[in-house]
Amino acid sequence: MTTIALSLMTSTVMAKVSEAEAAKLGKELTCVGAEVAGNADGSIPAFSGKWLGKPPHVEYTLHVGQHPVDVYPEEKPLFQITAANMAQYADKLSPGQQAMFKRFPDTFRIPVYQTHRDFRYPDQICEIAKKNALEAELIDDGLGYTGYKGSIGFPIPKAPMEVLANMNFPYRAYTEEIVRDIADIGSDGAITWGRQINKNLNVVTSPDQIGKPMEGLMAYSLSGTLLPERDRGSFTGSQEPVNFARNKRLAWQYDPGTRRVRQLPTYGFDSPMGATSGKMTIDQDRLMNGDPSRYEWKLLGKKEMYIPASSYRLHSKNVKYADMLQKGHANPDLLRYELHRVWVLEGSLKEGYRHAYGKRVMFIDEDNWHASVGDYYDTRGELWQHAFINHYYAFDLNAWQAGTSFYHDLNSGTYVGFNLIQEREKAYVLNAGGLTPDMYTPAALRAMGQ
Repeated sequence: MTTIALSLMTSTVMAKVSEAEAAKLGKELTCVGAEVAGNADGSIPAFSGKWLGKPPHVEYTLHVGQHPVDVYPEEKPLFQITAANMAQYADKLSPGQQAMFKRFPDTFRIPVYQTHRDFRYPDQICEIAKKNALEAELIDDGLGYTGYKGSIGFPIPKAPMEVLANMNFPYRAYTEEIVRDIADIGSDGAITWGRQINKNLNVVTSPDQIGKPMEGLMAYSLSGTLLPERDRGSFTGSQEPVNFARNKRLAWQYDPGTRRVRQLPTYGFDSPMGATSGKMTIDQDRLMNGDPSRYEWKLLGKKEMYIPASSYRLHSKNVKYADMLQKGHANPDLLRYELHRVWVLEGSLKEGYRHAYGKRVMFIDEDNWHASVGDYYDTRGELWQHAFINHYYAFDLNAWQAGTSFYHDLNSGTYVGFNLIQEREKAYVLNAGGLTPDMYTPAALRAMGQ
């Protein structure tokens, strides 16, 4: 892999690509910049993009929270990676994945399935990606960028912060409503449960904002606690900017004990995520979110890697938590890994800044720009945590959805199951609309607590 160091400048840090380079999009490259061709031995196939939205053989009702339906129900693993044969595949595993085999040699497995590249983005999103390739530029030391809302900013990235921008601004659901369970699994397999209601409004992919200049707010988020009982009735609302050099994340919390709303001085970074006993930080949702300025970023190139993909089976309404959440890690029989090309992005904590993680490395799927795997190191440089998100192509939005994720503490043997919807009446309700900015104000939080 080639390492590309971050070049810091005071304003624009990387220019747009040439007409000749942009012309590769939709030809040698997919419309969002992935290599169309497969790899040499065919284990990664060429991109087909034969389906936009629901395939003909799938029955699914849009925008109502139906649990995902497996597009490839008859497929079986091609092979399984275990502690015994891990060395054979080490070049296609992250350090965290390898550490999982060493921590749980008798039970941890990676079932590898046929790789699929069958789904594509809407034409409008492809058109905006090409427009961004020609016009978008990083600004403010890479904490913001010019360009247009709706699609990624840099389909042909040249710098670390461009890859980070793509990861933070992929085309995804503009409204998302879920009641999610959170399982805090101890080293003995005992589970402490949390439950949250979430309502997220993603401004940059809202139909009335797609194609407009990249400015203002990125998203609104509302989270309310249902479990544990001691925190029941607490609500947090936040507003996320598109440029952290010019604006900050704002957040307010309603406290049911005092029946008051207060603004949170800081919300994000390594503040503990609710219902995880501090095992997960707020900026670990989607593996990395929020202000990236505490880290120096390096782009370590691309590599082939086994990552969770096409994860329909895991999200079935027939999956029971008791079967999924085993001691040490999730049940491998419910997981699906495929060989994909990933961008490798590394963030190292800057001198003089504080964070629980001294280094974090994200492995980002070239086909959709979502971070699929994350490895986290402590401030001594020791590998500490391994996390992964199980994505699937959601027919509700014609793009990829971040589903259930798992965050493992490699030292204690504990882990968190996050975004669990398998036993909920509804899964993720995507692009149903109905969410508006006035639902995320301090006054709205106060009203929810009454």
